[in-house]
Amino acid sequence: MTKLPAQFIEDKALRDSARDVFSVDIAHARVNLSAKGVATRIGGHIGEGAKDVIEVARVQADDKRGVLAILIGALVLWLSREPILAILGIGQSGEELDGHAELADSDDEEAGEGTNSSPDVMSGGEDE
Repeated sequence: MTKLPAQFIEDKALRDSARDVFSVDIAHARVNLSAKGVATRIGGHIGEGAKDVIEVARVQADDKRGVLAILIGALVLWLSREPILAILGIGQSGEELDGHAELADSDDEEAGEGTNSSPDVMSGGEDE
């Protein structure tokens, strides 16, 4: 045999082995992509990130229990402020608030009565 056919046989074997490796890679990729969609993969990454954030929050909450208790207490008081103020007699009912709004409207109307809003004054002196 000459050198050319031996080189040819060696190249063909190398090509066939490369094709086999490539075919296995393609089959592996198809199995992975068919089992999990892109949305599932992204959701998995987001879920892992959320788990990390929750873990950090737990550690921080363990370190600062007093601050967390005060924060939750303040939030509860803020959300229940109207019933608490009503019980103490300090709060304003909706009727009282409407009365204040009517007073403010009447004050605005009274303030407007003293000004001269005639068309002559507003026109900028066209009659001159």
